[in-house]
Amino acid sequence: MADTPHPTYSADIAIIGGGIAGLWLLNRLASRGYNAVVLEKTALGSHQTVASQGMIHGGIKYTLGGALTGASEAIAEMPDHWRACLRGEGDVDLRGARVLSEHFYLWSSAGLGSRMGTFFASKATRGRVDRVKSADLPAVLRDPAFRGSVYKLVDMVVDTPSLIRALAANYPERLFRMDWQGANWQRDDDGGVALTLTGEDGRPFDLQAGAFVFAAGEGNEALLREVGCPAPAMQRRPLQQAMVRHRSEHRFYGHCLGTEATPRLTISSHPLADGSQVWYLGGTLAEKGVDMSADQLIAAARRELADLLPWLDLGSDAEWAALPVTRAEPRQRNFARPDEAFAKWAAGVDNVIAAWPTKLTLTPNLADRVEKLLRERRLEPSLAPAPALPLARPEPAATPWAKAFGVADAPA
Repeated sequence: MADTPHPTYSADIAIIGGGIAGLWLLNRLASRGYNAVVLEKTALGSHQTVASQGMIHGGIKYTLGGALTGASEAIAEMPDHWRACLRGEGDVDLRGARVLSEHFYLWSSAGLGSRMGTFFASKATRGRVDRVKSADLPAVLRDPAFRGSVYKLVDMVVDTPSLIRALAANYPERLFRMDWQGANWQRDDDGGVALTLTGEDGRPFDLQAGAFVFAAGEGNEALLREVGCPAPAMQRRPLQQAMVRHRSEHRFYGHCLGTEATPRLTISSHPLADGSQVWYLGGTLAEKGVDMSADQLIAAARRELADLLPWLDLGSDAEWAALPVTRAEPRQRNFARPDEAFAKWAAGVDNVIAAWPTKLTLTPNLADRVEKLLRERRLEPSLAPAPALPLARPEPAATPWAKAFGVADAPA
């Protein structure tokens, strides 16, 4: 008896990965008329997205060496772009997302203030950085012992759980959870690939797409290998960030200037459902923390806070944890930081695009690049309904601090 053919579904675009890159791209393409879908193997926003500090920045933190770089110029317009979306006036509707802070501070010790002041007084940063007067200092820096300089950046901070939910809520019928263990790629007669998946009923089905967009972060490397694509290649930028849960009144979002090109310490505050908050600590501390044990990193974080904010008391009941994070990027010469988002047709397969936003703030730029690739291949939107795949819906991922401390994130 001949085998019964698998049911076949077709999509204009199938996006693999339900993080910020995949969800934003889905929203953009769906609004253009593409019957696009997202396939996620675990939870929406898992891994890199929920481990982000949520900073939407214009690149000023990359100018600490005293000069504007390609990276800073490429993303200078991003805060305004995101703000338009948060008002419902941009390319993607983010009105359901919560903004934790409308700006980010950059502060320094007295000894480093003159270098920072000279550069930020230049025309190159006009309109992007403002000196903060003593009367307007954030509460955590109002102690009489503070002698540094403080600047306010146009950067803002979004709450990543609410961002994921807002993007998912716009097109929930296009989001699917897949069993990656039961997935198989098949070559077609046109030099592309199709995907065989197992439905919720245990039966296989085929998914064909004009383009498969790999937007799975670190998972892109395995996906490209599975379809036989030698390029583009990926690099990893590992970090280990410290987290401290406390009930201090201080919510703070800031970079501390150090002697290196990246901030010495970055602090972002994230509310939990029980009224406590988590300070998420990044910057040079997180880069150097890769080579430390969790206990060593936490000890180093304690020392940094004691040195930079010696008057600060987070309370005797403060809890600490460490979080290893791997940022995935397209491979660069000398392991350089990518200046822009990256999207490129994969080598050897006609209908696969590999995409990395490289930074949360550059996600709209990634969607621009993918759309450009589609136009170049004349892959036009079909305006057809999205395929109703026989798969379950993925849930939003919990943040790493909610997992670490066993307390839910504060509702939006």
